[in-house]
Amino acid sequence: MRGSNLDAEPLRCKGAWLRATGRLAAREGRTASALTLLDATAAVAFAAGLALSLTSLPHGISAALPGATLAVLAGVVRGMLSRAAAGTAGRAAAKVKATVRARVLSAALDARPGSRPPIGEAMTLVVEGVEALDGYYARFLPARVAGSLAPIIIALAMAFASPVSAAIMLATFAPFVLIMALAGGAAGAESRRQFDALSRLSGLFADRVRALPVVLAFGAEQRSVEVLGQAAESFAERTLRVLRIAFVSSAALEFFAALSVALVAVYCGFSLLGLLPFPAPEKLDLGRAVFVLALAPEAYLPMRRLAAVYHDRQAAEAAVDGLMAADTAPRRSIDAAASGTVAPEIRFENVGVVYPGDDRPALDGFDLALRPGEMVALMGPTGSGKSTALNLLLGLAEAATGQVTVNGAVLHGAISAAWAGQAPVVTPGTLAQNIALGRRDAPAEQVARAAELAGLTTIAGGLSRQLDERGGGLSGGERRRLALARAMLRDAPVLLLDEPTANLDAVSEAELLPVIAGAARGRTTLIATHSEAVAALADRIVRLVA
Repeated sequence: MRGSNLDAEPLRCKGAWLRATGRLAAREGRTASALTLLDATAAVAFAAGLALSLTSLPHGISAALPGATLAVLAGVVRGMLSRAAAGTAGRAAAKVKATVRARVLSAALDARPGSRPPIGEAMTLVVEGVEALDGYYARFLPARVAGSLAPIIIALAMAFASPVSAAIMLATFAPFVLIMALAGGAAGAESRRQFDALSRLSGLFADRVRALPVVLAFGAEQRSVEVLGQAAESFAERTLRVLRIAFVSSAALEFFAALSVALVAVYCGFSLLGLLPFPAPEKLDLGRAVFVLALAPEAYLPMRRLAAVYHDRQAAEAAVDGLMAADTAPRRSIDAAASGTVAPEIRFENVGVVYPGDDRPALDGFDLALRPGEMVALMGPTGSGKSTALNLLLGLAEAATGQVTVNGAVLHGAISAAWAGQAPVVTPGTLAQNIALGRRDAPAEQVARAAELAGLTTIAGGLSRQLDERGGGLSGGERRRLALARAMLRDAPVLLLDEPTANLDAVSEAELLPVIAGAARGRTTLIATHSEAVAALADRIVRLVA
């Protein structure tokens, strides 16, 4: 019993998260469910019209016309209700997915140090994980409401014409529901394994694409293909297991549905012929028998639809673990107290930093005070903690000991800063769009001015030049200029530079020095560098030891 409680708790948490998320589109969801229930009412009207027209047909076409008209109108209304329900449910799912995708993506980008998920897992969550919610909100929830209430509505309507037929239908619901529950549990476990396999496959693929130049350089193509093939085969096997369970359960459900309708049909036929082997509390006429027979398949239709989309629930619950973790993960934020427009005073007071998985501190007992508008250069061997000091201000590392203060207030999160790192990111788009990466609303003239100050106007194609994700065609110096142009365009009182001239020749470095000096003007600036030339620009040099 203890194991059952432990297993039930995560399911309750998942259900609570799905319900809370569904409130983002509660109105659309309720409308879709109501439209689906109205379809059951229209089904009753269709059966009544069909029975009325058939029993009136011996009296002439004109006598059967009202019933036929009712049946046709009910059929048209059912089509309209089905289309409206599908459209409304689709809009509800789209609204939920857009909101959850934005939250998960924001959480992945703003994750605090040590809690950022691997790139492959994050990609799977943002794309496949969020997309798994589509079937849950667009198909499963409306089908669940219809599967719970529509059979009761139809059974009540049948009871007015034939209580025995209604009792037969209600009695046969028990094995139907039992099979759905058993199949759902089995499919749920396999769906979770399938989603885990997909996450591993996505992570491997993302890693191999990112490391493609290294793979090609060392001739590891065949090994990479084998690893990806094994992951793909594992995912395919788990997908087939899910499909196998779905097909078997669907066959069983269809069998019981057909059997139940057949029992009602046999009862109605023998009742009309007066050949029932047992005494019945009713005597059916043709009209009531036709009405009951027309409604019998409709009683199971909502449940069959629910069974057909039950895997959507399992797929959503399989993805919920990752979505919940991303949604509730601690996030890196911009400290409101450190987001002013005037160059601040920054102090590191006995700061120590230990990265997850490392026993040796990356920074230990670090003290530094930067006056407002001062430029300080951090120098020291690799591993001495220069980049870690910048990461503290960017919210990419957390102080294990000591604290960082901005204008006397303890820094919580990240400081509002312009930043240029060691490996400037290039995104597909124009050079102008890459410069404005951190400030999309920047006017074109300001982007052009930043490009001019950074010395990017001489690049072939100018600001309209198209760049790929690898920055093809840009030299190392041009990449550094791009990073500095971004920093100059960003209206922030703090400038953080991490090895702004690394791997550049002396000529290229000399050309960038005035650009760095211009970007730092009027800002509190901290530079991590190995270059004596860059350090010479600073008001003060602080040397660290490993």
